[in-house]
Amino acid sequence: MITAEYCRMMARYNRWQNNGIRDVVRTMGEDDLTKDRGAFFGSIFRTLNHLLWGDQLWLMRFGVGGGPAVDADKHDQLTDNIAEWDRLRFITDGQIMEWAGGLHAVDLAGDMEWRSALFDKTLTQPIGLCVTHFFNHQTHHRGQVHAMLTAAGQVLPDTDLTLMPES
Repeated sequence: MITAEYCRMMARYNRWQNNGIRDVVRTMGEDDLTKDRGAFFGSIFRTLNHLLWGDQLWLMRFGVGGGPAVDADKHDQLTDNIAEWDRLRFITDGQIMEWAGGLHAVDLAGDMEWRSALFDKTLTQPIGLCVTHFFNHQTHHRGQVHAMLTAAGQVLPDTDLTLMPES
């Protein structure tokens, strides 16, 4: 389904896009970041927290890190302020890069099993599907953040994968 090189490319894309968002949200006031904008998680900040929480959860499932510092019911309240979100986002993106950089084809084969607190049961899925979901989840919620930031008058870098710098 997917390759280790695909994962490395998507990890670079994730970091590139998150760096652009980090640059923009650092300049914004708390009121703009926490304003309810009618999105699924309400505000830019809550959506960013949800996305970071999800990344940390999936990384833990992939064997990296200890997972999010808050339970599932607080997924959109992972951090208290944008500075702490910025710090954890930077660290988590580094963990994603390191994880993807060490992948081999065999790591993406077979099934993965984990305990879901949300569904209160053990789930089993192909690891390739789980990794694809991991990257798709990032892109989906970053799109929501991008739309909210644009509506708030912010200008963000391109999001096209084909325009990603080679670094």
